[in-house]
Amino acid sequence: MNDIWSENVQGVMTLYLSRKLRFDDVFFEQYKRAFDIDENADMKILEIGCGPGALAGSLHRWYPRAQITAIDRDSNFISFAKENIPGIDFMEGDATDLPFGDRSFDVTISNTVQEHIEPTAFWGEQRRVLKPGGVCLCLSARKGLQCTAPCLETTVAEKEFWESIPQSEDERERYGVCRYPMSEAELPASMEQNGFSDVTTGYAIIDLTPDASKYPAQMARAMIEAMRQGALEAIKSVHSDCAEKAVSAVNAKYDERLRLYREGVKQWDTSVSVTMILRGVKR
Repeated sequence: MNDIWSENVQGVMTLYLSRKLRFDDVFFEQYKRAFDIDENADMKILEIGCGPGALAGSLHRWYPRAQITAIDRDSNFISFAKENIPGIDFMEGDATDLPFGDRSFDVTISNTVQEHIEPTAFWGEQRRVLKPGGVCLCLSARKGLQCTAPCLETTVAEKEFWESIPQSEDERERYGVCRYPMSEAELPASMEQNGFSDVTTGYAIIDLTPDASKYPAQMARAMIEAMRQGALEAIKSVHSDCAEKAVSAVNAKYDERLRLYREGVKQWDTSVSVTMILRGVKR
């Protein structure tokens, strides 16, 4: 069983809830333009590094005639996805050694995976499993912006908790996080150098602002709860016996944020993510 990522880097619910928001149907038009694939086509899509399955679930809605396979090395992610997201073939698998034959898929897609994998292996395996003329889609997180509500600032209990934790080895080194970062210019060049043609780039701007009237109450609350879950899983991932006060403080401040939302007291806190979308065609 491989649970390194879900236990030490990003928890199942943190990753699932945040991606579920970023791949909500309200943002589909942005992705649709950059993906440039036929919504009504019979095709086979492979998602690489699917995590708990949020993007795969959205692809299943957006491309209803597609047969979707999604892989990830983390056993916890795959177990969660199999239990919660129907209509998709989820399996454990390695992006550098895909368990599929040559020319098996019409489309490959990945989200925030490229930066963790050596480029020749990352692009080469996708090129191998794509059919001639197949499309490779690579989504890469770029610098966004964050503005925190006053009621969500770090509490004394949280600060004391984190200061009590011994400094551990840098997770980038320990777990291979972001070993192969590339700039906005380097990414498309790497894609071309590794056998893809007609490379294009686009950007999806995902604005998560609970107080914005364009979002229904259910989605606004989901934004706040996703932030809560991320804060709680970060604390629990430390496996410390001193976490109780910090957990209580986190829950109290997010309960307050929800109360303010219900009462119409706007905070205008926001999280705006920028996703670079590369599209290339197998030569």
